[in-house]
Amino acid sequence: MLDDVMPTIGRRLRDRRRLVGLTQAGLGQICGVSFQQIHKYETGAVAITASRLWLLATALGVSVGYFFEGVAPRPGVSAAK
Repeated sequence: MLDDVMPTIGRRLRDRRRLVGLTQAGLGQICGVSFQQIHKYETGAVAITASRLWLLATALGVSVGYFFEGVAPRPGVSAAK
């Protein structure tokens, strides 16, 4: 499932970064990582920890949920009640 989600999160990260006018280096500097790491996040090559995703969301002015918009639930998995 992670293989399905990370590219979607990465695309949304890239699109939002571009929308607010930040370079990979600029976003990396804000978040304390290299531009190479931002590139890996955007391509879905590496998973993003929850704390890093929160930091990225804050830097980009969105909620963490923004990154999951459009991600379909996995068949057979239901939300906790």
